[in-house]
Amino acid sequence: MAKSSKSGMQVIGLVLLVVGVGLAYWGHQMSSSLTSQLTEAVSGSLPDEVMYRYIGGAVCGVVGFFLLFKK
Repeated sequence: MAKSSKSGMQVIGLVLLVVGVGLAYWGHQMSSSLTSQLTEAVSGSLPDEVMYRYIGGAVCGVVGFFLLFKK
């Protein structure tokens, strides 16, 4: 693989890692809102919007980590 292509993949990996952390943080902030707490109290689970952000953050973070540290 060319050196510039490897560098480009590392940049994409870093961006995905940052986006993943941002999504996870956003989901955490949403989970502490009044609406989320009421939904969790009634249904026993987090709202779908929070779960989508947690899952998206985890996927982006893992893929970004893989691309950033891949040899």
